[in-house]
Amino acid sequence: METPPQLTDGRLFSSWQADVPALLVVVVLGGLYGWGVLRLRRRGEAWPVARTAAFAVLGLGTIVVATMSALAVYDRVLFWPAAVQNVLLDLIAPLGLALGDPLRLALRALPERATARAQAALTGRLVRLLTFPLVSTALVLATELTIYFTPYFETALADNWLHQLMYLHLLLAGSLFVLPVLTREEALPAWCTHPVRAGLVFVDGIIDAVPGIVVMTHGTLIAGSWYLSHSPSWAPDVQHDQQLGGGAMVSIAELVALPFLLAILVQWARTERAETVALDRRLDEELEVVRATPEEAAAAETTASAEGPDLVRPWWETENSEVAQRIRGQR
Repeated sequence: METPPQLTDGRLFSSWQADVPALLVVVVLGGLYGWGVLRLRRRGEAWPVARTAAFAVLGLGTIVVATMSALAVYDRVLFWPAAVQNVLLDLIAPLGLALGDPLRLALRALPERATARAQAALTGRLVRLLTFPLVSTALVLATELTIYFTPYFETALADNWLHQLMYLHLLLAGSLFVLPVLTREEALPAWCTHPVRAGLVFVDGIIDAVPGIVVMTHGTLIAGSWYLSHSPSWAPDVQHDQQLGGGAMVSIAELVALPFLLAILVQWARTERAETVALDRRLDEELEVVRATPEEAAAAETTASAEGPDLVRPWWETENSEVAQRIRGQR
């Protein structure tokens, strides 16, 4: 293996290398997403530009940076670029992909039969199990700990195909938690309301910092034999290099928790606003019936009776809320 030149600030931003498997993943994901957006536009349906930008820039862009930038050029001679690579793939990239809401886009853009199959797959037992919040969080933690505290990581440094598999493993593990939490589709159990999701994201942010703390404070070198034999003369001490990597992992994990939590809070506010608008519209319609003349009210009730048994009695006659009591008093 050829040793790269000394890593400087300039080379940190200018050093790049092609990674064909990672590039294929980016092209396929970007192509499918773009196809979905174009399909909606041809039907006259809008898709938010902000979501497309988040998917392309923060999601796919992070995959490119992690696998083809200086992080990939130096990950086999320095530990900290490899550590940053891994945390980008299992935290930042899944967040960007999820903000693009690809699940909702797919269900809206696919043909009817394919949509039904995709919906069935998303609600299947295996997917429900893997995306269950506690299970998916445990999978992310287990993935990180397995990579660093088993021969997995050191073997991947020597075997390029296993290295590519590790990239995919990290990306999938992170996506199993983030995608269901941020999508507008009902991919989680009914009890996972927005307050619960905010709590889960907070807990997940704490758990995501654990691997970095363990790496930073671990006395034994991670992939020590590899880095001791491949460390160039200009590199820092291997132990110090590992501490830098662990510190970077903790910092990035804590930084990503804030925008993740903000995204949940924004969704929560939008949902509450939509429910309030719907309730106001319903109250306006019911009040119109209350204020109608006896003949109009009788006609409305006759129409309701004809439409179905659930609409025979207006809601203000069956509910005991303050609004219902006021309406009954007005009548």
